[in-house]
Amino acid sequence: MSTASTVSTTYLELSQEGGGAHKFYEVTVDGQTVTVRYGRIGAAGQTQTTTFPTVEKARAAAAKKVGEKVRKGYAPAVQGQRAPRQVTRRQVSSAPSTARAVAPVLWRFRTGSAAFGIHVDDDRCWVGNQAGDVYTLDHEGAVLARFSLPDGVKCLVADDFWIYAGCDDGKVYDLSSKLPFAAYDIAADVDIFWLDIHEGVLDVSDRDGRLTVIDHEDEHQWSRRSQGEHAWMVRADDRAVYHGHHRGVTAYAPDGGGELWHTPTKGGVLFGWQEQDAVYAGTAHRVVQRLSKHTGAVEATYACDAPVYSCATSPGGRFVFAGDAASSVYCFDRDGRRLWKLGTGSGSALSMQYRDERLYLVTTDGSLVCVDASEAAISAAQQGTVPVVRDVKLAAALPTYAPATAATAVSTVDRAPAGAVVVECVQESGRLRVHVVSDGYDSSWNVQFPRAIREPGARYVVDALHPAAGGFYRVRGDIRRLL
Repeated sequence: MSTASTVSTTYLELSQEGGGAHKFYEVTVDGQTVTVRYGRIGAAGQTQTTTFPTVEKARAAAAKKVGEKVRKGYAPAVQGQRAPRQVTRRQVSSAPSTARAVAPVLWRFRTGSAAFGIHVDDDRCWVGNQAGDVYTLDHEGAVLARFSLPDGVKCLVADDFWIYAGCDDGKVYDLSSKLPFAAYDIAADVDIFWLDIHEGVLDVSDRDGRLTVIDHEDEHQWSRRSQGEHAWMVRADDRAVYHGHHRGVTAYAPDGGGELWHTPTKGGVLFGWQEQDAVYAGTAHRVVQRLSKHTGAVEATYACDAPVYSCATSPGGRFVFAGDAASSVYCFDRDGRRLWKLGTGSGSALSMQYRDERLYLVTTDGSLVCVDASEAAISAAQQGTVPVVRDVKLAAALPTYAPATAATAVSTVDRAPAGAVVVECVQESGRLRVHVVSDGYDSSWNVQFPRAIREPGARYVVDALHPAAGGFYRVRGDIRRLL
């Protein structure tokens, strides 16, 4: 421990060989204030600041925190001497399209960095890029807001009307409120490739072909290692978790009870999609394959002309769409007959989603592209008639939201507004949980709540809570600390 006047800092690291933990923990005491910074080695990490009544109590609290970490295997270290764990960024190439016609693109928004994440709902389009930016737009392309996250966005997933962004810093951020927060913190040895969330349970696929399942309280439930590595697909529903890797697709029981089926695919899986009774695997060998969720049997194959980077369907799987490594987008009927192939005009589609006769793509040049996929527009495009692409520009005063990294980042109120809900941080079985104080809620249920702003005994006001399957509440709206 080094001392400069009244300021002292202890820096610890826990780094295990063979792909284990790789993280740091730093405690700084400055008079009556204790600041804790923690995260993956090499990253900025998260920060929590607490002020105590006296200097002595601040030092005692700091010593307790350090002691707890040392007992868990952390050891003193020199910051910067140990290299950060490598994060895999998907390496893709994109060739020019061989299609004779270009897709009827209505509008295009350039995010400024390679983009993988996309989600489209009734009200908004979401796109996340490698710079850590997540933008929301309306369906006509007007940019509504920006979320500035600490690291590159791997993917965007939705669970009902909650939106989550999985990032290279190992955290999954809830973007459903104005104040984004880290809802899940994935272990340092998990090199995230893709994510899915179903009823609050997070499913993570990684570079080594592992599947890691984490509950709504950010606690590890179970994990499995599939037969293949580079697992770019994970999808989940009530009956199974579907894990796609370079040797095919494997389905596991949702409770971790074991493998349900395994199906080799024609080429390594690069992307996955699901409908009610089938999963769709886009592969490196130029096909999308539809697999039965019940048996794993291959029900249909959709042939493309280059490796498939992404795929999607219209409701019920009536139409199947695919994006390849040669900047083309395809449409097939349910049985596998190719209906059309068109160039994107903006690189290869790394992810896609269909909604209301529009196909939304995120591409290798970092664009969110809206394609008119109606029969009339496609027919005109095949004859060479397409609309003039409208390039969307950022608004001059765009609302920007960043995650809270300390309790001081949350606004405060003297009393709970009418209709708001009060929650409280409580110690329970050695962990800091959040329960509801207001009437009309089950006080035994936990609340999914930002860990970065939890303090023992602190009370917070939230706009609304919604019950989720599995017996917990999710926050909807702003979070304010109650004085």
